[in-house]
Amino acid sequence: MTLKLYYVPDTCSLASHIALIEAGAPYEAVRMSFASADQKQPDYLALNPKGRVPALLTEHGVLTETPALLAYIAQRYPAAQLAPLDDAYAFARVQAFNSYLCSTVHVAHAHRMRGSRWVDASDQAAITAMQKKAPQAVSECFALIERSMFTGPWVMGADYSVCDAYLFTLAQWWEADGVDPQQLPRLREHRERMAARPAVRRALAEEFA
Repeated sequence: MTLKLYYVPDTCSLASHIALIEAGAPYEAVRMSFASADQKQPDYLALNPKGRVPALLTEHGVLTETPALLAYIAQRYPAAQLAPLDDAYAFARVQAFNSYLCSTVHVAHAHRMRGSRWVDASDQAAITAMQKKAPQAVSECFALIERSMFTGPWVMGADYSVCDAYLFTLAQWWEADGVDPQQLPRLREHRERMAARPAVRRALAEEFA
């Protein structure tokens, strides 16, 4: 079956898009628009009641949440060696890293423009406070990754993995989030090397065509 990835450009769905290409998976990329509220339309909510992206349609059903999609792609296409599938501890480290990006880094980022998820939209003071805090919060997250979680040259060490696609995706938002790349020399070099990978170039070209 051809997998179907529902995505919005410049969102975390890019990580799964890159992984599908790296895996050599047959897929169809379905572009959606937040401006048109595509994620709130009945047809899409029938697939993903969360009303968010990404969503990946497989022959078994729909998967959501980036860490789950990345694990699925790595496990479904083991020949691509996108995760250490034969080592339970190493694979758990992959899951731990991707879970941190999902549950902590992305949430800190979202406080900059989606404060109404956590407070009433009419509470402008609270929303403004979250926006003000976001640069510090996101910067601290990436400083921790730079210092303690990034092995090098790839996230998990010598071997490229789905973690690299996810880290690259969130690193695209540094400047908008108020993160200073000069304070993250190892991660900045990683972002540059990732940008040169053919799969990344193809994913970006498809998303922004």
